Amino acid sequence: MPQQPPIRSTGSPPARPDASMSLLTNVMEHSLDDGYAEAAARRRAEGGGLPRTLRARLGLAAGLVLAAMVVTVGAAEARIAAPVLAKEREELIDRIEAETADADALEHGVDQLRDEVGERQRKALSTEGSGQEQLASLLAGATEVDGSGVKLVVDDAKDTEAGGGGPRESSGFSDTGRVRDRDMQRIVNGLWESGAEAVAINGQRLTALSAIRAAGDAIMVDNRPLVPPYTVLAVGDGKKLSTAFQDSADGHYLHALRENFGIRFSISSEDKVRLPAAPSLIVRTAVPETADAGKGSGQSTADTGKGAS
Repeated sequence: MPQQPPIRSTGSPPARPDASMSLLTNVMEHSLDDGYAEAAARRRAEGGGLPRTLRARLGLAAGLVLAAMVVTVGAAEARIAAPVLAKEREELIDRIEAETADADALEHGVDQLRDEVGERQRKALSTEGSGQEQLASLLAGATEVDGSGVKLVVDDAKDTEAGGGGPRESSGFSDTGRVRDRDMQRIVNGLWESGAEAVAINGQRLTALSAIRAAGDAIMVDNRPLVPPYTVLAVGDGKKLSTAFQDSADGHYLHALRENFGIRFSISSEDKVRLPAAPSLIVRTAVPETADAGKGSGQSTADTGKGAS
């Protein structure tokens, strides 16, 4: 019989000598954890392998370099532009000073011309020893005047706010406790009708051509703003003028303002009051003298009608 080949065993291969130390072997062969390896690979893919803190520091350094460059360029440009700006500023200052000097010179010239015109007008309104022209000069406000008279002080109501309460234009009674332009017109006209020879408000001389108006919060006398209290000085027979005014319709009007709207006023007779000349005069008509009068020069007269409008 043929011999059969020996049958070899097909069992599992023999175990490794270190099979009993599998945990230690795994630690030795895999010293770096797979998770750490994956994290390192991800960092390399995102930032070229640079750590996050290093990237932040590099970014900060780049920002500082860029800021330094901007500051350096700005300083260089400012240094270059500084002389130009300084020169323009000096030129502007020189122009302002020159224009201011010209304006001051023009204003001085206007004042001189105004004084000269006023002096000539006053001379035109006065003659040697002529009482009629002296009276015209007085009524036109061409000269200063002093003498006995009355002092009338008019003010807003006590609780009225300064600079508030609306405009002062009014054609009737004051309804806000504030003195209106119409109130002052009636007061001045009442003084004229009661015998006043000359009147001034807060040092502003009234003439036959004066106007009392209102512009917003201010009362205007010949376009000059006045503020309360309003001090009215009138030349005349003090006691007689005071009594006549208070007994007149305009005096009763002033009392009604106090009783109904709180307008304050006081009136007193004065032994001496002084009124300045009007700041500007307007000669409306000129009447030349005839040859028979023995004079060849012309004389001018101003309107002498009383009244404030």
